[in-house]
Amino acid sequence: MEEIVLETRNITKIFPETIANKNISFKLKKGEIHALLGENGAGKTTLMNILYGIYMPTNGEIFINGQKVTIKSPLDAIRLGIGMIHQHFMLVETLTVLENIILGLKEYGFVINKRAVKEKLKEIERLYSLKVEPNVKVWQTTVGEQQKIEIIKVLFRGANILILDEPTAVLTPQETQGLFKILKKMKDDGKSIIFITHKLEEVMQIADTITVLRKGEVIKTLPKDKTTKSELAQLMVGETQTCDFLRKRKETDETILSIKGLTVYSDKGTKSLKGVDLDVKRGEILGIAGISGNGQKELVQTIAGLKKVAEGKIIFNGVDITNKHPRFISRLGINYIPADRLAMGVAPNLSSIDNAIMRRYYRFPLSKRGIMNYTKALAYTRMMAKAYKIKLDNPFAPIKLLSGGNMQKLILAREILENPKLLIASYPTRGLDIASTQFFRQKLIEIANKGKTIILVSEDLDEILSLSDRIAVMYEGRIVGIMDAEKADKNTIGLMMAGAKA
Repeated sequence: MEEIVLETRNITKIFPETIANKNISFKLKKGEIHALLGENGAGKTTLMNILYGIYMPTNGEIFINGQKVTIKSPLDAIRLGIGMIHQHFMLVETLTVLENIILGLKEYGFVINKRAVKEKLKEIERLYSLKVEPNVKVWQTTVGEQQKIEIIKVLFRGANILILDEPTAVLTPQETQGLFKILKKMKDDGKSIIFITHKLEEVMQIADTITVLRKGEVIKTLPKDKTTKSELAQLMVGETQTCDFLRKRKETDETILSIKGLTVYSDKGTKSLKGVDLDVKRGEILGIAGISGNGQKELVQTIAGLKKVAEGKIIFNGVDITNKHPRFISRLGINYIPADRLAMGVAPNLSSIDNAIMRRYYRFPLSKRGIMNYTKALAYTRMMAKAYKIKLDNPFAPIKLLSGGNMQKLILAREILENPKLLIASYPTRGLDIASTQFFRQKLIEIANKGKTIILVSEDLDEILSLSDRIAVMYEGRIVGIMDAEKADKNTIGLMMAGAKA
């Protein structure tokens, strides 16, 4: 008989104006990888937050190893052997990696026993090939490195039940396969894993069992070997989804953005860009591929005016924008969708209205003589929500209360509605469900079809290959090759991302 390590019975969670979870019954077996699928707002994260003690259920019961438990806080969850890697990382940026890993653990003393901590980190590295620099500050690390830190935190605390929310979002195909080896090793060690993802290829590769949620309810639980990607997609959205993009590729030699000899320093004081040369053509989608931390973030932030140029020039539409103010650059027609939506894409404690109008709050008709018109601001926000399928129950509530996918959709809508000449999109569909991902990819296609230019940064090679006209690959602060997307393949790009020359 298979051992059930975690079970929920009729879990219901009601928020003002919405039912996030409705009578959810779910079982997780020992040594199982159980995938949880569902659209943005389907209730996946709410259910996981209940299991991790962030929310208390309105109704329902939770059982761990057959014993009924009450989980009132993450500390309770950790004591019960549950660890969670959140979609938005729970790290203190001003502390070191080591300090974050042991934060809240009393057994390492008031004065931290760094030797004991590092020995345990070496053991985790030996078992699972997870390596980090323990003495650097978290704010100096990349998004990919921060995900590793979160996984190590969970393992460090001895969790036997792991919840991973979109764990491959920042990984290359090679790194994803490496993560899957780690998860399979954890499974072989008897650990049980809840794997939340929107990538059906990954589900079919890694999961043993799959549960589909829709509108807060369980639609179906089934073994992986008795379903298909098509069936899962239909269960998630209630209808069959197609993935055909109507891209009208236009060849043009006109350069809209020219970068020459660009050198930029990272927050750590090291060179993150090393003499980058790049020309972007008007009306094209230029995909930028690379493992997180190889200069993609610094490149796009520098174009947007958020980082200083040490050497080199950036020319946009004939105007030198090197080290110009972000608002000056934005007014010229460059808009930027950042990779880290919570840290840079939104002001978490401000309302959804305030975040929706962030680009235009000072302009007529939203503002006149320095006075905001909140009636028009609300109408604009509701229009945005309707047009871009954003679930926005209370536009006056802090935006941090939105699901990650709906928050991302608001950011995308806000930037696209500015009708930019150049849209820089870093991981624009990260955390979005199948339907929303297709919707926004088609929006990017429509922008390019109108003659606008897009720089698309992504580690999802399917996304890069399906949307881009050309692909530039970055490695250690340099562009190691540029190729036509029609002639490119995953293996070649993956090798280049790992340092192989074009």
